[in-house]
Amino acid sequence: MIAIHHTEKKQVVAQRSAELSVIEMRGVSKRFGKHTLAVNDVSLSVQQGRLVALLGPSGCGKSTTLRLVAGLEFPDQGEIWLAGKRVAGDGAWLPPEVRRVGMVFQDYALFPHLTIGDNIAFPLTNMPARRRHQRVGELLELVGLAGLAQRYPHQISGGQQQRVALARAMAADPAVVLLDEPFSNLDTALRTTTREEVRTILAAAGATTMLVTHDQEEAFSLADTVAVMLDGILIQVGTPQDIYLRPATRAVASFVGAATFLPGEAYGDTVVCALGTLPLARPAHGDVNVLLRPESVVIQPDIVGNACVREVRFFGAYQATCIQLRDGTCLDARAIPQLDLRPDTPVAATVAGPVMAYAT
Repeated sequence: MIAIHHTEKKQVVAQRSAELSVIEMRGVSKRFGKHTLAVNDVSLSVQQGRLVALLGPSGCGKSTTLRLVAGLEFPDQGEIWLAGKRVAGDGAWLPPEVRRVGMVFQDYALFPHLTIGDNIAFPLTNMPARRRHQRVGELLELVGLAGLAQRYPHQISGGQQQRVALARAMAADPAVVLLDEPFSNLDTALRTTTREEVRTILAAAGATTMLVTHDQEEAFSLADTVAVMLDGILIQVGTPQDIYLRPATRAVASFVGAATFLPGEAYGDTVVCALGTLPLARPAHGDVNVLLRPESVVIQPDIVGNACVREVRFFGAYQATCIQLRDGTCLDARAIPQLDLRPDTPVAATVAGPVMAYAT
């Protein structure tokens, strides 16, 4: 019988964990200079075929995290595993070109002097010409650009350029696709259409993907898992629904969506605040701040209601309404467009569903 020491056991467990994930980050940190800790002890796993979104404000460390996975930065601490192989940490280091990673940059980085087909074929220089031509055709078909191989980047739209960049990233059959703010240069209407196209393409290819974005809607609509990063730390990792409906901290709640906080007193499964006694999504006790999303505040015109309308803005699908409670507190609410709401309209305000509360 062979005895395995505690340290060796930990190494075996770590390796098995990494092998179960296509992307595995374990306690990864990165400093720039003496005082800037850009990435702080990040651990994250991404399973085969899943899309994880690193969501956070500018400067929070999410792009640095992506560059660490790509091999464009060296970690100061921790390990990175890709497709069951340690690529960084504990004495290991694999350069970007051998990590089987495809990357789409914010500006797409297409070569203006090359055709669409040649841009896609660029990573395939070691492939026989006939197979390379076939692979380019397959990718153009996958991204919906069949027949455009001979055009140049300036001859196609921004959304099409984005799909060309994605096709190039997937050309060499990478284990991982990395997307760094890929939709930020597109206008609003095109951004919505293009991200749905990209989601469909990645799903069809079975790609394991890490997306960096500061856009909450983008992260929620595209990702299987959202990882919220603030000040270099992964604060919360979960499904889009978990992150939005059950944010772990007040900071996460404020970042991922419109939020108003009411003071309250929590008693286990309920909380008492200016809107009455409300059920809690998670037990809490003592003085708390109650999270209210605009869509969870339900209002109806009521002459003896507990609030009145202060401002209404019509957005077609809903009315963004500011209401004032009897104690002077102002809340944002979203009302159906059919309601006749005007400033000073008395309303009854209630809350749909359980709420989150955070200790003061």
